[in-house]
Amino acid sequence: MSSPSSSGSRLSAADIAARLEHGRLLELGREADRARQALHPAGIVTYVVDRNINYTNVCAGQCRFCAFWRPEGHPEAYVLGPDVLARKVEEMLALGGTQILLQGGLHPGLRLEYYTDMLRLLKARFPVHLHCFSPPEIVHLARLEGLSIGECLRLLREAGLDSIPGGGAEVLSDEVRQRVSPRKCTRDEWLAVMREAHRQGMRTTATMMFGLGEEPRHLAEHLLALRELQDETGGFTAFIPWTFQPGNTALAGTVRPAGGHAYLRVLAVSRAALDNIPNLQASWVTQGGKLAQVALRFGANDLGSTMIEENVVRAAGVTFRLPREEIVRLIEDAGFHARQRDCYYRLIGP
Repeated sequence: MSSPSSSGSRLSAADIAARLEHGRLLELGREADRARQALHPAGIVTYVVDRNINYTNVCAGQCRFCAFWRPEGHPEAYVLGPDVLARKVEEMLALGGTQILLQGGLHPGLRLEYYTDMLRLLKARFPVHLHCFSPPEIVHLARLEGLSIGECLRLLREAGLDSIPGGGAEVLSDEVRQRVSPRKCTRDEWLAVMREAHRQGMRTTATMMFGLGEEPRHLAEHLLALRELQDETGGFTAFIPWTFQPGNTALAGTVRPAGGHAYLRVLAVSRAALDNIPNLQASWVTQGGKLAQVALRFGANDLGSTMIEENVVRAAGVTFRLPREEIVRLIEDAGFHARQRDCYYRLIGP
């Protein structure tokens, strides 16, 4: 399925930027809803039961948009040990969870052994899918160990890594990244990690955090970079866009927070542009349940995680919480069938 531009072909960068800047919201929504129906005609909206575990908040990246990181030696800095990790996984499994989303800061003192030991421990003790380590973490660890991206991923995969989350993308434009996260991996490095993960047989997600003061052309660059890599590898399972939350960050007061209108616009245009990525996730964590419900008519077919634990967005002062029962209710009240899924978007249970 491809989305037509005025010339009848896939959306170009100019098409995407124009829709983001001038497109009529309801028209964009109708187009995105048609695209969703073509991809998911059964009317099923999925969700996953998992837990986000942040193994450390120590980070050398020091991104201006992040309220979560702490410098090494700070009284609030931490690194989770094996007993704490195991307890968190046990709690998640008791609630019917199937996967762990494991991410952390770019800790300058944690070596490869910490990561591989952590993966082996969790795999040996629990029947759990390990969805871990965003591209910036992989790039950081590879540099620290003097390894190639491919070798670093191979060692992590041998230790138990199953798939990779799409975090750390923010906006895939170095013009934006140099302004808000100059110490983090570049656009091409982020894409290189995903390309190599796909080559090694791992599936990944892709994300976009917008509202950083970027322009429509930067978001168009991001979407086309993902579409081109998906054409090459087919390794992305889903795309998840969300709005920057400025509270408690270095950018607070310098950018105008993106609201619900902007969120729905970006979501709808993303569904039209990313014709080769099958799933689009609504971000109730940043938008709340009611707007996430509206998002199901703006291209989204997934409500993401029950978020048994979430720390990064909460550090910016946003504390939306939705239990599993409420996610199901929101989906069904919107006229869809709610189904639990796994990390690969395979349906679980009735």
